[in-house]
Amino acid sequence: MARMNPKASSLAAAIAIGLLSYACGGSAPSAPPSTPAADATTPAAATSAGTPEATNPVLARAVPTPEIEAMTKAVAALGPHKQANLPPIPFRGYAPPRPPDVVTAAFVFAAEHPEITSYVPCFCGCQQGGHKGNHDCFVRSRAANGDVIEWEEHGVECAVCIDVATRSRQLMASGASVQEIRAAIEKEFVPTAQTMTPTPKPPAAHSH
Repeated sequence: MARMNPKASSLAAAIAIGLLSYACGGSAPSAPPSTPAADATTPAAATSAGTPEATNPVLARAVPTPEIEAMTKAVAALGPHKQANLPPIPFRGYAPPRPPDVVTAAFVFAAEHPEITSYVPCFCGCQQGGHKGNHDCFVRSRAANGDVIEWEEHGVECAVCIDVATRSRQLMASGASVQEIRAAIEKEFVPTAQTMTPTPKPPAAHSH
């Protein structure tokens, strides 16, 4: 079996991480060991003619697999979820791309509302790190009861992730349903996006 040149492999990885850092204004996300990286090359032929997915290449590539569908449904079922003591937000030794209170609110929103953030996509390229939606930009792992065990540090440094969560939080506060939030986020972010996580759409009867 042919083996890839180690130098070529390292260069390819460095380029991928660099592109993601540029999109976020921060570092690439760490890939959860139990979370498979999403395939960003899903054929557009899998979508129906006449749908937005059929005409927009960003949407066409962001098709969730059955495994992602199942994992998203399981995480969404944990919310809403209040947690008395959340882990400390993983701020670094330098200023984040958004004010600390905005970053903190994004993390708390993701922790308390997986039923929303699991069905909201992200647009920074973080599917390369295994992210399935905006929830994964902030939460790396949860206990069986839904409590956050570990944060995803990528969320501290990525303006795109923070902005998507902030907009979702504002929409929920205004009374929007998860379906309305998903539609509004796509309308606002897709036109300028180069990529999108393969985030399943919320079930028709799903609401916050």
